[in-house]
Amino acid sequence: MMNYAEYRAQDAMGLAESVARGEVSPDELLDVAIARAEAVDGALNAIVLPMHELARERAKKPLTGPFAGVPFLIKDLSQDYAGLPTGSGSRSLRHRPAERHSEVVDRWLDSGLVIFGKTNTPEFGAKGITEPEANGPTRNPWDLTRTPGGSSGGAAAAVAAGIVPVAGASDGGGSIRIPAACCGLFGLKPGRGLVPAGPSVAEHLHGAATEGVISRSVRDSAAMLDVLTSRPDAAGPYLHARPELPYTELARRPRTLRIGFSTRSPIDTEVDPQAVAAVEDAAVLLRHLGHDVEPAEPEIDQRQLALDFLAMWTTQLAHTVDGIRRSTGAGPEDFELDTHLLAAAGRKLKAPAYYAAHDRWNTYSRQLASFHSRYDLLLTPTLARPAVRIGELDTPRPVRAVARTLMRVGLLGALAGTRAWESAVIANLAATPYTQLANITGRPAMSVPTYRTPEGLPLGVQFVGPLGGEGTLLALAARIEAERPWAHLEPSL
Repeated sequence: MMNYAEYRAQDAMGLAESVARGEVSPDELLDVAIARAEAVDGALNAIVLPMHELARERAKKPLTGPFAGVPFLIKDLSQDYAGLPTGSGSRSLRHRPAERHSEVVDRWLDSGLVIFGKTNTPEFGAKGITEPEANGPTRNPWDLTRTPGGSSGGAAAAVAAGIVPVAGASDGGGSIRIPAACCGLFGLKPGRGLVPAGPSVAEHLHGAATEGVISRSVRDSAAMLDVLTSRPDAAGPYLHARPELPYTELARRPRTLRIGFSTRSPIDTEVDPQAVAAVEDAAVLLRHLGHDVEPAEPEIDQRQLALDFLAMWTTQLAHTVDGIRRSTGAGPEDFELDTHLLAAAGRKLKAPAYYAAHDRWNTYSRQLASFHSRYDLLLTPTLARPAVRIGELDTPRPVRAVARTLMRVGLLGALAGTRAWESAVIANLAATPYTQLANITGRPAMSVPTYRTPEGLPLGVQFVGPLGGEGTLLALAARIEAERPWAHLEPSL
């Protein structure tokens, strides 16, 4: 029997190798994972839907694939498992079962993974923290008073706490990279359209959002990307040319890079000295590894980019809320007040203004491509500050009181665009102003856990690559991991 210490010492590929050699069985691994979840999740609240019986049945069957027998968790947002609800952090969806698996879930099952639960997320993934009213907040294993980030906060907390070595995640504005940075993990956001979004849609958020994983090891993320891109998506919007070599092989082929770095907040908000120190520390490490590193940043109006990002998010939320109310009969009380606020802002936006906002995505992509013609990668903080405390980003009480009054009389849209509303929005973006660029432009990006604050809190740094730059990012991350390993670091729980 494998004990927890032996389980925690290996990544997912290592566990799969142990299963393949007959050293441990899938059901034994599942027992360890469930026991660990039961030991720590009362404090964390990472798993919102246990699937133990389904998992036990699967673990007893013959399994094949690169991750055969490895315990796994999927995110309770867009990662549908047939017959079970995808709650999306909302009271409105917690009881509606999915009709079929998502394409990524099918691919994970084909790889031999044993899925035994779904992880917490903010309502509809709309925040960089994980504090949904429907499920309660998820807490950071490194400091239970702080957030693990969002929207894949449950996934990150579960990986950091040793429940699983890798977990399903997604990223529409930083939702893989933010929690990875908060929890001392590795998080790669693939480029636009590389990972399938089906079968219900061809792409999420005009391609700004993508599925992926959060992991403790670079090779797990590389192997997971091979799994998720193992075959074309016939219903997808693009036919991607896969690299000639697997991502697991590309991760073993580092090269000398030219890297431009910046610590300035792209929306001109405050940056914590520890976030600056994290990037400066990474620059020193990169030079030590032989890379050419210098201050540089793309010439992009990123404050306007942030507003254009919000235009997409708010209109998408309005569409989501309206669609759920039509299909389920859900009432206003089934959605959070913040969701109503954002959706009201989306409904207020006129179609020509929305088209103009989306049209500017082309400008941002070309401006970032110009930067990448001079530099292989852009280095920034992933977060502008260490993980915020639970409840710190709650919408201010005066704004909430006014919003409730306006909602009762059908005038909630009047609050959208006001100084108080914009201040609340900027306050939420101020902690995570760096990540939206890669989503809007569709470029791959990653957070690498290179730094710890004097208090011991993780604080990752972000690298943004050009189109098709996933292999370059993985190779650099693997080289950093070899020089400054992090997987052995474990919080006290």
